[in-house]
Amino acid sequence: MHRTLTPQAFEIFGFPAPMLHDIRRAGWVQPTPVQSQAIPPALEGRDVIASAQTGTGKTGAFALPIIRKLSGGRGLRALVLAPTRELALQTQDTFEELGRESRVVSTVAYGGVGLEPQIEALRRNPDVLVATPGRLLDLLHRRATKLAALKVLVLDEADRMLDMGFMPQIRRILAACPRERQTMLFSATIPPGIERLIYDQLREPVHVTIGLRTAPAERAIQRVIVCEPYAKEQVLMGLLADEDGTMLVFTRTRIRAERLGRALRTAGYHAARLHSSRTQTQRESALEGFRNGRYRILVATDIAARGIDVANIAHVVNYDIPQCADDYVHRVGRTARLEASGKATTLVAPLELHDLKLIERAIGRPIPKLQADGTPIEEPEPPPPPPPFGRRPKPVSQRDLMRRF
Repeated sequence: MHRTLTPQAFEIFGFPAPMLHDIRRAGWVQPTPVQSQAIPPALEGRDVIASAQTGTGKTGAFALPIIRKLSGGRGLRALVLAPTRELALQTQDTFEELGRESRVVSTVAYGGVGLEPQIEALRRNPDVLVATPGRLLDLLHRRATKLAALKVLVLDEADRMLDMGFMPQIRRILAACPRERQTMLFSATIPPGIERLIYDQLREPVHVTIGLRTAPAERAIQRVIVCEPYAKEQVLMGLLADEDGTMLVFTRTRIRAERLGRALRTAGYHAARLHSSRTQTQRESALEGFRNGRYRILVATDIAARGIDVANIAHVVNYDIPQCADDYVHRVGRTARLEASGKATTLVAPLELHDLKLIERAIGRPIPKLQADGTPIEEPEPPPPPPPFGRRPKPVSQRDLMRRF
């Protein structure tokens, strides 16, 4: 859902009429905070570092300035690097949607599929290339594309690319880019590896910070259901029976995703699966089917936590507890996006309560807990802090006592 304000809201950036037409057609009626702060310096050609939670509209924060900058020219002048195929595809969709009237042509390149169709698309001389690092290096090695005329480089979810071990590939790609360019970096946090990259590659960047990575979406109603591992499937079936909306279910491994997806289908639910063992065609079909309503449920591993951009997901269920607070935040971030509301339920076995405490400590608050039958679990009050430790008072001798009198 988007905020219902006047359709002239994006006119504050001075976008030409064709761009405003595409923005309105996309249903965007007011800039999000990250767009409001990142677009003006980006339009000025400044380097930008933006830290923002997922679901805050960051793709538009770099896509709109790029489209404005490239309108009227021709040739590959903008590159967007993304960590996953899913995110790359969604970013490409945004460029197609917002660049139609401006005639800014974009294409996408990612691994797991044949090279030839992507090479053929690059021969048509697009303005924007959205790519994953590994596939882009393949294309550069085959001389299927050149970055010599690049004007704008975007590193999207840079911390995720660092976590996935892409930094050596990124540095090789940067070496192939012109030194004189505009660089925009979007990252939920700035770990040391990203700090070094900023120091080496960005020139007097403008910093934009929207929210914190360890703060889940405020509108997401969060809760924990404590149950034995063998009861998780039954609890999930109960949640599905009690509500009608779409549900995104996260599991820890692809094997568990397969088993749970099949169990849901056997129970009569329209469920799709998204994990690393699925082919790219199967992934795209599952995601598109979930987006258009063919599937009510999508069972996914964390490969999808940052890549899924589906409006109005009603409920996110952590069938398996996330391994860290960052994963929790990004999973929960799939619901309650922008101005929408949603629920996030985490199924936790008694032996996993210690892991839950670590997540609660990181996000700065406890999550309400229920038993499998819906009974609230009252948490004990924390014990009072111990008295400060200090020296014991020196014993008073009988002689000292007599002297006082």
